[in-house]
Amino acid sequence: MTNNKSNTNLKPKIKSAFRQAGGYVTRKDIGKAIRLRREDRPEFDRIIAAMIARGELREKEDKLMLAEKPDTLVKAVVVKVNPTFGFAKPDEAEEDVFIAGRRMMGAMPGDTVLLRLRKDRNGRTEGEVTKIVEEAPFIFTGVVQRNGGFLDVMPDKGARFPIGVYKDDGLKPKEGHKVRCELIRGGSSHFDHKAMILEDFGDAELAKNCTAAIIAASGAPTEFSAEALAEAAAIDKAGIHEKEKAQRLDLRDRIIFTIDSADTKDIDDAISLTRTENGYELGVHIADVSYYVTDGTPIDQDAYSRGTSVYYASSVIPMLPKELSNGICSLNEGEDRLAFSAIMQLDHEGHMTSYRFEKTLIRSVVKGVYVEINSIFDGTASAEILRKYERVIPTLQDMKELFGKLIRNRDERGGLDLESTESKIILDQNGLAIDIQPRHSGLSENMIEEFMLLANTAAASFGLEHELPFLFRVHDNPPSEKIEVFEQSMAEIGFDISELKKGVTPLALYHILHKARGTKYELIVNNSILRSMAKAQYSANNIGHFGLVIDKYSHFTSPIRRYPDLLIHRIMSAYLTGMKRENIEKRYRTFVSEAAEKTSMQEVRAMGIERDCEDCYKAEYMKQFLGEELDGMISSIAPHGVYVELPNTVEGLIRMEDMPEGEYDTQSKVILQNATTGRTYIVGDPIRVQVVACDVSAGNVDFIPAGTTRKPRPEKGQKPGNRSGRGPRR
Repeated sequence: MTNNKSNTNLKPKIKSAFRQAGGYVTRKDIGKAIRLRREDRPEFDRIIAAMIARGELREKEDKLMLAEKPDTLVKAVVVKVNPTFGFAKPDEAEEDVFIAGRRMMGAMPGDTVLLRLRKDRNGRTEGEVTKIVEEAPFIFTGVVQRNGGFLDVMPDKGARFPIGVYKDDGLKPKEGHKVRCELIRGGSSHFDHKAMILEDFGDAELAKNCTAAIIAASGAPTEFSAEALAEAAAIDKAGIHEKEKAQRLDLRDRIIFTIDSADTKDIDDAISLTRTENGYELGVHIADVSYYVTDGTPIDQDAYSRGTSVYYASSVIPMLPKELSNGICSLNEGEDRLAFSAIMQLDHEGHMTSYRFEKTLIRSVVKGVYVEINSIFDGTASAEILRKYERVIPTLQDMKELFGKLIRNRDERGGLDLESTESKIILDQNGLAIDIQPRHSGLSENMIEEFMLLANTAAASFGLEHELPFLFRVHDNPPSEKIEVFEQSMAEIGFDISELKKGVTPLALYHILHKARGTKYELIVNNSILRSMAKAQYSANNIGHFGLVIDKYSHFTSPIRRYPDLLIHRIMSAYLTGMKRENIEKRYRTFVSEAAEKTSMQEVRAMGIERDCEDCYKAEYMKQFLGEELDGMISSIAPHGVYVELPNTVEGLIRMEDMPEGEYDTQSKVILQNATTGRTYIVGDPIRVQVVACDVSAGNVDFIPAGTTRKPRPEKGQKPGNRSGRGPRR
């Protein structure tokens, strides 16, 4: 009779056998050494597996050895997989852990794994996957490519190696197409994984197809629910009820107008200005979206799932249906509109002395356009433009005067005027990029921005004054580690930043920035300060805004485009219409905290979409310049190469392997030196480059220094030697 009772003495025997072996041995060797009985085989296999998972046994190919000291095992999430290595982020750790490909066990991005940590010969921590605790769905976009006689997909992000296509189901792959896939089966290595194609976007050399894939991969909603569309149509059809008009402060006799880009259709802010005995009365009149979009309605639910409108090239994924964003909520010229107005009193020096918020009825007298108003300000306006703005020109001149005082006030408090590159992408009727232009801010753009800052400050003050649950726009102090990098970068180029000796304040950084203006250090200082900044976000707790040097700040001025603005409109409206503070607290306190976290993440998602889509269009546009030499400027330096920006804002990379022969120290972020020749490359330096590659799908443009030859590349889709594997993935 077979004895099924577990052998409790098995583990000590196994350990003793490994000690006596004194090196790597097979399971079979250990079984022989302990005279393993057939009925004890399942228990033997279980003990061996547990000892491996706990780090008691080291594994090398098919052999095992008793570890002198059990390794540390930690839970981690895989964040990236490259052809021959990967990275995982352990719980509560700041830095990712390097994992050699052969020690990945086929884990993919998002998988939760148990990592065995050890030190390499240089004392750096590296990991080995001992167990995949939980598989994460891996849905990705990529390009179908031919690999010998087969087709596979090269993912855009997360895993940078080709994944074979599972042909038994799904769409049939087409070489060179941009697709969305799902990993459905794992094999004995990463390169035995299989993916099913879920969606085919078409030719990956067309930016419009790639942007469709980017949006799909982001998870950003693009379609409104049928209920939301029906609700929007009904609101648009109903118009403004006469009873509602009668209940509002009627400002239709005031000179109120909008200033925006010529092609803007969702106009959510208008302005007015009058001189007073004590200075100025500035009105910032914002579309009263909260009147139309109320808590929990289909439109509200769809808006909250978006968090923000997304703008890319000539397209938009709106937060609200167009019947609202371009219709009843848009402050169109000559049409009655419901507004939520911030009416602010400023003294002769432009300092706010008081404010109030009113539910109003307005009618914009003109649709102002930035470029046209800038021409009025600089004296180049045509007779036609002067006629168009005849009624508002005196107000515009007063606004220009006030703007000058606001800028002086900002400079005195040390507000950081950091410059970042923005692009305008021109598409033809087929959606192809035909021009890329830098987007410059003129006087009127900056003026409107300052007026909006005042209204946003007044809104935050309102929330704090009345102790309301509120959503603030906050910007924390720069992280100390980023300031250390900034100080190191400035030391490398010999730029004096002694202003920081008394502390890292906005005013100190302001003086450093302005000391660099007009010098060869301007770009490097500007970009280094930008990189040292914390990220602005939404919060239920007010900590102020470091960059603007404002101790209370919120977002009030764009409820058509941003959910946080819509939310604080609701809260403020509830208070102004008499709702008790305790009821406002009960209704909004928990939701404000939830919305702060969610809308901050949605903003990051939107920025990623906009950046990635823009990169695809830029690569598409640059294809016409392949082989040509162009003048650019070094915009940043990284361990993998030198980034160069062209005058049209397109940025490309000179890879380290394409730099002139020599030894390079790649540790600096601002300067690269060829130790062999002595040649230095510094951020801000001019450089002439040749365009050698444009990858529309990845949004990458490659340069080489003019007068050099590009070095050979490894074959695309080459499979590295990742041999460890695991079972089926479902």
